Amino acid sequence: MFVQAKSSNFDDKHNICCTLDKTLPKMKPFEDVLEFIEKNWIRKALTDTHKCYRAHVESFWNAARYDEDEKTIYSAVKLKDDDGKDIDVEVKFKVEDVRRVLEFKDQDDDPIQVSERLCKVLWFRMRYAGTMNDPSFNNSNLSMSYKFLVHSVIRAWCHRKGGYDVSIGFIMCILTCLLLNRPYNISQVIFNHMVDNVKGEKFLQYPRFVQMLLDDQIKDLPKEAEDELVLEHMDNETLKRL
Repeated sequence: MFVQAKSSNFDDKHNICCTLDKTLPKMKPFEDVLEFIEKNWIRKALTDTHKCYRAHVESFWNAARYDEDEKTIYSAVKLKDDDGKDIDVEVKFKVEDVRRVLEFKDQDDDPIQVSERLCKVLWFRMRYAGTMNDPSFNNSNLSMSYKFLVHSVIRAWCHRKGGYDVSIGFIMCILTCLLLNRPYNISQVIFNHMVDNVKGEKFLQYPRFVQMLLDDQIKDLPKEAEDELVLEHMDNETLKRL
């Protein structure tokens, strides 16, 4: 049987999806940025409402290990064989799997760092009203349309639990390159965060992305409705708070 109770290391506001539903009453102030997202290759990773399941995500992280030489995360998920016995089915992921499944259009040789000066210049162009001397930028100081974009990227791609109102280094790099149409290796950044989670005190990081990777590699994974990890995807109330 699958366990239904929520785990203390799961955050339902982490790795959520943004919405592009123009019919929502509170969407009006953000309409000018929707077309950018709709036509951009970031769309799938931002909006795909792939359902994720506790048994699979927990199995993956509990068994995950990283092979530095092969640049591969190895893990396993628990399944039943034809006789009903528990078996471990191996899975393994590289950066290229993240790139393919999430449909990122980056390349291995794209940078993962952007100069601090360039990021600050971009934030200024986004009409950031806060101080430029802070190491991180509070999203409440952005103009309305950019606030929606930054909020969406942080909630969908941030690797941590909490602190969603602040843009940290790699988020600023991603947004800078997206808005300036510069290359940036988002796939590698996300993979690096997964590796850090394997090596550190594991939590159920990237549940949506992990499930997408698992479903791509193992077809017809058994799923129980009561085992679903329910993510708090963006809705009209989210837009109202923005």
